[in-house]
Amino acid sequence: YTTVHLPHGPVPTPVFMPVGTKGTLKGLTPMDVTGSNALNNQIILANTYHLALQPGTELVRDVGTAIRGEVVGKGDEGGLHEFMGWDRNILTDS
Repeated sequence: YTTVHLPHGPVPTPVFMPVGTKGTLKGLTPMDVTGSNALNNQIILANTYHLALQPGTELVRDVGTAIRGEVVGKGDEGGLHEFMGWDRNILTDS
């Protein structure tokens, strides 16, 4: 057992990671996953390939930026954390 220290907080291992394939956890909100003593996940898994297909990289970037209330322009990066409303770690594959 060890703790992995990542930019969005430490993750004790071993760890169960819910999967948010297209940037969403089906049937759960971020509060459901972080607010439950049973879950309290510090990390989730997202699939980069599926995100690129749908909703698409531009939408993930633009929606994340718009959520912050900024004008979307060249070089702006909203990112997956803001798109998902998730302030903890995300592991992406593909």
